[in-house]
Amino acid sequence: MILVTGATGTVGRQVVEQLVAEDQPVRAVARDPDSSGLPDGVEVVAGDLSDAVGLAPNLHGVDAVFLLWPFPTVESVRKLGPALINTLAAHVGRVVYLSATPAAQPPGGFWRAVEALIEVSGLEWTHLRPTGFAKNTLIWADQIRAGDVVRWPYPDAARSLIHERDIAAVAVQALVRDELIGAMPVISGPEAITQADQIAQIGTAIGRELSCEDMPQGEAVAELVARFGNADFARSALDVWAGFVTEPEVVTTAVAEVTGEPGRLFRDWAAEHADDFR
Repeated sequence: MILVTGATGTVGRQVVEQLVAEDQPVRAVARDPDSSGLPDGVEVVAGDLSDAVGLAPNLHGVDAVFLLWPFPTVESVRKLGPALINTLAAHVGRVVYLSATPAAQPPGGFWRAVEALIEVSGLEWTHLRPTGFAKNTLIWADQIRAGDVVRWPYPDAARSLIHERDIAAVAVQALVRDELIGAMPVISGPEAITQADQIAQIGTAIGRELSCEDMPQGEAVAELVARFGNADFARSALDVWAGFVTEPEVVTTAVAEVTGEPGRLFRDWAAEHADDFR
């Protein structure tokens, strides 16, 4: 039995669907099981990762857990992490944690803080460190519906955005096979393309010619704070994108090496999600 947290989210839902396709027994954690929309045959249970005691009964008979940490601060890991990870260690054998590439850059943010707790827990573990998610480009959807120009900072920043299905495919292999125990694979899309080119490829997918206009730094900070409510996150994101102008985001072959299938191109993701931009 495999327990999937964040089961109705971008990656978690894909993990559930791919495990079902491989005839693996799945128990999915959702805040509202009745509206989860998960496949038939999946055992959907109510759960909240901030309540380790309440989660414990759902771990009965579970062999492995796909873990997504939903609280994006180091302080949240300090307060809630030990109870959750200790509870997992008392009931299951393996955790596959959806981390991120910033975990490798000290101090590594909340991603590394969760990794560190898992590593000393006695659990078998794998930390997946994906690059940026292709789905994050949906942040441009409102502008694209309204016109043909997207105003965004650092249009020349090159990113190796990864399709959520590829993240899930690697996670599934880590959950059901032993080869990735103790590994921290950096998983990415198969190429790095600029944000301007990403917008152009979305335009191709929806049958319109789109362009990108650079957004001044101050305006960009205000935009990101309005969307995410965190000024530190906004400035950190802008610093990262600035770096990708001169040094593109890393491209790896880990998806192909683990799954036996090449990673999906951003243009493929854009074609699949074209209706989200119309």
